[in-house]
Amino acid sequence: MKRSRVLVATVAAAALVALAGCSSSSGSDDKTIKVVFQDYGSDVMANFMSTAKTAFEKANPGMTINLVPIKAAENDYYTKLSLMNRAAATAPDVMSEDTFLIRSDAQAGYLAPLDAYVSKWSDWSNFFDNAKDAGKGDDGKIYGIPTGTDTRALWYNKQIFAKAGIPTPWEPKTWDDVLAAAKKIKATVPDVIPLNIFSGKAAGEASAMQGFEMLLYGASEKGLYDDATGKWITGSKAFTDALDVIKEVYQGGLGPGLEVTSDTNYQNTINNQLMPQGKLAINLDGSWSSGAWLPTGATPWSEWNTVLGTAPMPTQHGQAPGKISLSGGWTFSMGAKSQAKDLAWKFITFLTDKQRSLDGNITTAGIPVRKDVAADPKYTASNPTSEFFSSLVDVTKFRPATPDYPKISNGIQVAMESVMTGQASPAEAAKTYDSTVEGIVGKDKTESK
Repeated sequence: MKRSRVLVATVAAAALVALAGCSSSSGSDDKTIKVVFQDYGSDVMANFMSTAKTAFEKANPGMTINLVPIKAAENDYYTKLSLMNRAAATAPDVMSEDTFLIRSDAQAGYLAPLDAYVSKWSDWSNFFDNAKDAGKGDDGKIYGIPTGTDTRALWYNKQIFAKAGIPTPWEPKTWDDVLAAAKKIKATVPDVIPLNIFSGKAAGEASAMQGFEMLLYGASEKGLYDDATGKWITGSKAFTDALDVIKEVYQGGLGPGLEVTSDTNYQNTINNQLMPQGKLAINLDGSWSSGAWLPTGATPWSEWNTVLGTAPMPTQHGQAPGKISLSGGWTFSMGAKSQAKDLAWKFITFLTDKQRSLDGNITTAGIPVRKDVAADPKYTASNPTSEFFSSLVDVTKFRPATPDYPKISNGIQVAMESVMTGQASPAEAAKTYDSTVEGIVGKDKTESK
């Protein structure tokens, strides 16, 4: 498996070099830029970017935007983007960047600081302060302009719940409540998957963030990292408890089978197939999920809001604040190797102006990072779940904003996969994770909780 992944990465690198040779690469001139973004397997992002390109080129005659969509799962996108950034010939001028990669990519020298630009940009005052912080590097400089944020919660199928005799609206108060509902569904509606909690390597960061960390931060106030001491937490009972849930779901026959969880299309399968087909009862997922079911989405589903309900993810034992969420988001960043930085900045501000931000947040069911978009009646009326998911911002947590986090995340995914496949017990997997963390950051940068 590892050898095949290395081969895929090598082939991908060669393909990207070839692609750059066929299109205008960074530095070709100051009127052409290359813009790289992740194609999620639906047309939503591709359509948004294509529409923006057409409008921008019309408003700026003589300027050319070369779009380079990368159709890949999250981890594969990150890998390919990193490969592109290593050489001036393939590096993008503008790229769509997950906020958790900002610090590591800035440290690697892939991103250009934007402070000189934002200081002269009147729109910057319209962005929420915490959204601005998400685009900062270790040096405090701004490396990304946020496009939207998100929260996470439980989606559940009310029709399946009715068959199982579970009352709705469903309001689980503890982890045990969630597992009890899944077990009842397994016993009474055996032809559906009771519960999905993203887990393992195939789903990448989705497993770490909306799977594991939604559990961990519901059991531990500090979670992965102690901001006060600047140390990573090891020897955590909460970490093992979270893995116990993964074991119960996947070793207990409550979750999707290996044919789903081992596929890099895991996330698309959940949202574009199993949920609209009524084959999954409960899904721990994000605020953006309904974007797939809107008329503009990958799988239009007109009945989604009557069929599905939403509930906050409870804390482990119902302890304060009683519910938990994780938030992330994406930015548009400028490539450090770009030879057309002024044009790149102009396109970034075009992509993140009020109109494009409004359109994008409505189309993707995202949570706005601009105050004027959040207050716009078109946004507030666009999605019946917007108010619910926005309310979770009050209890949300964020991933550790350090350059080491991407490597730590990989260690989490490995731990989850070893437990879900029965290769290790939760205690064994947690111990391996602790060793992995110490190997990444050094034992002196860890502390036991």
